[in-house]
Order: sequence, then C-alpha cells, then structure tokens
Amino acid sequence: MINLIYLTVALPLLGFLINGLLGSKIKNEKVIGIIGSSTVGLAFLIALGAFIEMLNLPVEQRQHVVNLFSWISAGGLHIEFAYLVDQLSLVMALIVTGVGFLIHVYSIGYMHGDKAYWKFFSYLNLFIFTMMNLVMGDNFVVLFLGWEGVGLCSYLLIGFWYDRDFEKTTVAKAAKKAFITNRIGDFGFLLGMFLIYLTFNSLNFLEVFHEAEFAPVSVGTFNLIALFLFIGATGKSAQIPLYIWLPDAMAGPTPVSALIHAATMVTAGVYMVARTSIIYASAPAIMTLVAVVGLLTAFFAATIGLVQNDIKKVLAYSTISQLGYMFLAAGVGAFTAGIFHVMTHAFFKALLFLGAGSVIHSMNANQDMRHYGGLKKYMPVTYFSFLMAALAISGFPGFSGFFSKDGILWYSFANGNWFYWGLGAFTALLTGFYIFRIVALTFWGKERFGEEYHPHESPKVMTVPLITLAVLSVIGGVVGIPEVFSGKGGDLFASWLEPVFEPAKERLAEMTDFYSHSTEILLMTVSVILALTGIYFAYYIYTKRKDIAEKTAEKFKTIYTILLNKYYVDEFYEATVINPIKNGSEKVLWKWTDVKIIDGLVNGVAAVVAKLAEWFKKFQVGITQVYAVVMIAGIAIVLFWIILSM
Repeated sequence: MINLIYLTVALPLLGFLINGLLGSKIKNEKVIGIIGSSTVGLAFLIALGAFIEMLNLPVEQRQHVVNLFSWISAGGLHIEFAYLVDQLSLVMALIVTGVGFLIHVYSIGYMHGDKAYWKFFSYLNLFIFTMMNLVMGDNFVVLFLGWEGVGLCSYLLIGFWYDRDFEKTTVAKAAKKAFITNRIGDFGFLLGMFLIYLTFNSLNFLEVFHEAEFAPVSVGTFNLIALFLFIGATGKSAQIPLYIWLPDAMAGPTPVSALIHAATMVTAGVYMVARTSIIYASAPAIMTLVAVVGLLTAFFAATIGLVQNDIKKVLAYSTISQLGYMFLAAGVGAFTAGIFHVMTHAFFKALLFLGAGSVIHSMNANQDMRHYGGLKKYMPVTYFSFLMAALAISGFPGFSGFFSKDGILWYSFANGNWFYWGLGAFTALLTGFYIFRIVALTFWGKERFGEEYHPHESPKVMTVPLITLAVLSVIGGVVGIPEVFSGKGGDLFASWLEPVFEPAKERLAEMTDFYSHSTEILLMTVSVILALTGIYFAYYIYTKRKDIAEKTAEKFKTIYTILLNKYYVDEFYEATVINPIKNGSEKVLWKWTDVKIIDGLVNGVAAVVAKLAEWFKKFQVGITQVYAVVMIAGIAIVLFWIILSM
C-alpha cells in the first residue's frame, strides 16, 4: 500500500474532475455525493493500509519516498514530484482523508437542494487533493503547491454563497479577506524557501534536514529561516497578527468550516513547523517567539469567544485558541504533543462545527444562540454528540482533549516556565466556559424561538458522521496516554512519531528539565479543576442565573463592549493599514502619479507635437512662389553662415 500512496492524492482529483466536468449534467444529488465521498473514502482506506503496512516494518525502514516524475530541473535546482511516506505524513493523511470522508458524507444531507450542489463537492474534492499534496510532499515546492492550493479552495468555498450577505459585509468580501491575508503570510513562506535553497542548495526535505543537523550553519541563519516560515504559518493557521480572516471565513457553508477551517487546512502551519522541527530546534529565539505567539493567541481568542452570540463565530475563535495551544507545544519543543492535539482537535472541533451545522440546518439558517434554547428534546443525537465534543475540548478527564491538551500544558511547564503553564491553564478555564455557554444557550434552558421555527433532528446521513466523530472524541486519546499513567513506552502516539522528531529532540535536550510524576499529576489536577470550574460557571449562569450574565455585562460594560467588538482589531487594521493603502493608491498612485505624471507626460508630448504641427502647417500654403522665396532665403542664410565661419 505504501507504493500506492499516490492514489490517496489522485482519487480526490478524479472526484473533482468527474463532478467538476460532468456534475451539471448528472444532476442527481445522490450520485454526485457518492462520487465525491467515495473517492475520499477510498483514499482513507489506502492511507490506512499504508499505515498498517508500516506498523509491521522495523523502525529504521519506516521512511519511504514515492517518486512520480521529475518536475523542475534548472541549473542546480532539481525538484522531483514525490511523496514522503513516514510516520508524520501518514498521521496527517489519515486525519485529512478520514475526517474529510465523514464531512463529505455529512454534506450530502446538509447541502441538499443547493443550486450548485455538484460544484460544492467538486471544490471539496479539490481541497482534499491539494491538502494531501501539502502533507505528503517530499520537498518544499510540492508542499507549497498544496499550501497555495488549499488557500485557493478556501477562497472558493468561503465565497460559495457569494450572493449572500454576512453580518456587516458580503460573503465575497469575506472570501477576499481570507485570500489576501493568507498572501501576506505566504510571502514570508516564500522568503523562507529562498533562504533554505541559498543555505542548503536543496529544497528536498531529507537533504535539507540532514544538512541542518550536521552542516555548520549559523544560528542567525536558522533564526531567519524559521522566522520566515513562521510568518507563513501565522497566516495559514490564523495566529496573531494574521488571525483576522478566520472568523469571517464562517461565511462559508458549515461543512467547509468543519473541514477546512477547523480540522485540516488551518493546521497546515502546525504541520509545517513540526516537519521542519530540526530547523526550529536550531533557532532558539524563534522557538520562544512561536511559544509566546501561540500562548497569547490561545488566550486572546478565548476571551473574545466568551461573549460572541453567533454559534459559528464562537467556534471560530475557539479554533484560533486551540491552534495557539498547538504552536505553544511546538515552541517548547513538544512537537509530538502538538501533532497529537492536531489529531484530537480534528475529531472534536469538526464535530462541534457539524453539530452547530445540524442546529443551523434545523433553525432555518439562524446562527444567533440567543434565539435557541431547549433544543435538547428536539435534537437528541445532535445534543449528545455535541456534548461529547464539548467535554473533549474542555479537557474532561478520559476524553481525547484531556490527554492532548494536558500534554501541552505539562511540556509548557517542563520545557518552558510557570507563565506558559499558568496562562495556558487559565485559558483552559475560559475554554470550558465558552464551550458550555454554547451548550447551555443552545440545548438547555427555556425555548427562546418563535413559532416560525420547527426544530427537528437531522437525517441519518448527517447524524451518523456526528456519532462517529463523537466516539473518536471520547476514545481518540487512548493512543496518547502519558507515561505517568501508562508507564514507559505506553504513549503509543509519541513512540510512533519519535523517529521523526529525534534529531530535534537531541538538539533540544539541554532545554528540558526533569520533574517527578507527582508534579505532573498535581499540575494536571489543577488544570482539570480549572476546566471544570469554567464548565460549572457556564452551566450555573446560563441555566440558573441568567441575570448574573446581564449584570456582569452591565457592570463591566467597557470590557464587555471591547470583547464583543473583538478588541477592535479589524477597525485598527482598517485605519492603519487598509485605508492608508487605499487612499495612497487613489490619491498618490492614481490621481497624482498615473493621471498627472504618467498621463500628463504622454498627453503633454502629444500636445507639444500637435502645437508644433500647427505652427509648421502655416508654412504649407501650397503657393510655389512662397516655397521658392523660402528656399532662396534658406540658401542665403547658409551662405552667410559659411562666410562668417571662415
């Protein structure tokens, strides 16, 4: 199966071509949905087969390169279109195709009746194709091909309902905002690639990482490469300061939010940092930057999520916050913990979005939680699955998120400091609060919707993926039970990925402090208590004493308003970046440079020529005698000039 790994990329491409070229003629929704879903499902089975095959191989043989063809050859640059099959790429491939398959199936019911049904599935398949190139690529160029491809698909799918309005703007503007913001990060990524080639004379992963491990390269060069790559990661994975596109990306259909903007594409930056772990391990200053940016993003986004009323907006800021945790892990050298959280987050966050989509589907596309309430009895399957995901993301003991998040918090303390752990643990409290605020406002309490709403459970084609993801959200963490509970070697996930991160781990050995298991258990207990406290406060305030929320909002009106308006970051960017560029483009580049200077110069030359022509035209009178007089006068002037010159 390992040698057939290219089929995991080719099959979604085939689905894209069939639905994209023939979908408008097929017209049958079931056929279109089956084509789109089955291609991704088959890709998952092949990736699973490759995973099982690799399990049976010795550790030293678990790295394969599947070369398809020679792509670029120019001077000393040689790029093969090849896929790297190792422990990390297979984990990502299983996440992308596995969760992607469930979301495709869910979309069959969610997008029922849409006028561009076939186009939606073709775009989803195209996304899986580009995302698989990103995670399977053998070199930076193939990775970048996928990197740009998922950005394109994100743009197409955010703007899928381009003729609709989204809050104070249009869906089309939300798509454009995501595309442009990501281009800023991608410019940094390109600079990083250029510097990698100048430094190592290669863009192949294995060659670059070998040179990074053994070649005499200065720390300053490593810092610069890591910084440029991280700029790309902040754009794609929505970190400060380039996170602003993700909340607006909720303008797209909810399956898009689940697949692209929660489970897969937004984790591309985390994957890229993990894949280049040896480079980051050689750049200590940027490692600190990654940790600080991730930690601040996690806290910053969580505070905004506390007061938002749009169910998808809360989940969007939750995604930004959880991505911050992943970068915190990478920044303290816990690359395995970061990827483990990528996996568990894909389960419970995809489920949260799909559960929200089920509610929105039932409530006539209304996304305001203030108009929900009491939906538990109308939508029992959606409620139960959503509750499982909420417990998982909150870090409830035994659930998948408990193991992955507490692993990050532990390493942030052991490899970092008390501040990392403290702010991370407090953010866990905020997470429990805002997630169960959704549960309380949506499923618990009194009904707050009018007679025009008729809530009902979604069809099985939507609820079966919910149940599947709920099971994974509950048990998905068993493969990563920490050594404090499972004993040495009991963390199967860490053991699986250990060979990939071994070079980085050796380089970072000096930054790791060793603490007793009792310290780890104590910190874990504190973080769990904080998370449960957040859950309890959300339950108490929004089911028992809603007046507390109203009084608190009134008492701290300034803070509440700031959070409700998302710290006015969009307005700040509008005033300091967007408007100056627009005004400069209009007043300086257009009205002054283009119109007055360039157009003025061109038109001025034409005007001068026209004036000269008008003046010379006076000599063209058509009378022979006048021409003769002019000729004689000219001859006389020339002779007079010659005589004076002698």
